[in-house]
Amino acid sequence: MTNDKYILDENGKPKTVDLLTWAKWFETADTAIKQTKIGDVKVSTVFLGLDHNFGEGEPLIFETMIFGGEHDQEQDRYSTREEALAGHAKMEKLIK
Repeated sequence: MTNDKYILDENGKPKTVDLLTWAKWFETADTAIKQTKIGDVKVSTVFLGLDHNFGEGEPLIFETMIFGGEHDQEQDRYSTREEALAGHAKMEKLIK
């Protein structure tokens, strides 16, 4: 069984950890990567900390979601911070 729990290290890079380490880290962690407000619509990119690919390929541990407007609740998930930031920019363009 693969480990599906991740935290961000001191350099902001994800690493796998055991359940107790994960739970303690998430008690105080700021998981926001980038937040953008355009009018009444918010684009939010966060570190999920759990693999939302559920062991099927690369871990999906970052998520960008739109809140409000025509594309409300549209989301994408990513394996890396870099992919997540690129996805955030894509979502910003979508709602402009």
